[in-house]
Amino acid sequence: MYQAEAMWIQFDSFYPFAIKVAAGKINAVTGDAWTNALTTCPQDYLILPDQPWLDGFSIGKGQIRQFVAMPLGQGYTAEEQLTGAAEHGGLQIFVLPMKREIYELEQLKKNRETYEFYDLHNPLRCVAESMGLAPGGLMRQEVYEDRYGIDAWDTSAISRCFVSIVNSTQYLAVTGNQPPTVPPTAKQYTDAGLPWFDYYAADLRALEGAEKLARLDSVATKGIKNGKTPLAENESVSP
Repeated sequence: MYQAEAMWIQFDSFYPFAIKVAAGKINAVTGDAWTNALTTCPQDYLILPDQPWLDGFSIGKGQIRQFVAMPLGQGYTAEEQLTGAAEHGGLQIFVLPMKREIYELEQLKKNRETYEFYDLHNPLRCVAESMGLAPGGLMRQEVYEDRYGIDAWDTSAISRCFVSIVNSTQYLAVTGNQPPTVPPTAKQYTDAGLPWFDYYAADLRALEGAEKLARLDSVATKGIKNGKTPLAENESVSP
């Protein structure tokens, strides 16, 4: 049995950015293959700081399936389910800042101080390892529509980061340190009285989610089909 681990991505920025997130070069918002450009029909990117975090693959309006790290080659990852291949794995992030002139106009509208423009001409690329991200449990989260329009983003200042995902053995080999402790299950987290977070933004519109991502099997469902139990203590909770 493999101990699968769920994850989420937190964003923190006061300056507006458009950001694309992909797992195994599968866009987490649309389910489409990776491209080095923004598209709006459907919208394949997130807007910061409107989107404070992303929990998983967008499968419907206000619904995601949580990112779950799984080994490549066993058919669980979104990449393998959509392409039939276990080639890339990892996590891909693509960032564009808002054009300076657009930002300054937005700041004038708000009667707030204009900040300095960020320089993002130093991309970081990491080689993907033998882990990818699979769709996990169903959670409530909205992925928000771009309220500025695609022309607001500066395509001359692209930054890309390819993030490797490693298992516990690889972590020890790469860092020389023992892996962190196993994270608590959802039930353990709830039983301990720890807070579940929600985000309310009445002035923002949510995207509809991707039908092709909604059709993917969750890790638990795929495990049942394969006669395996990849998730230990996979008990649902009601926060």
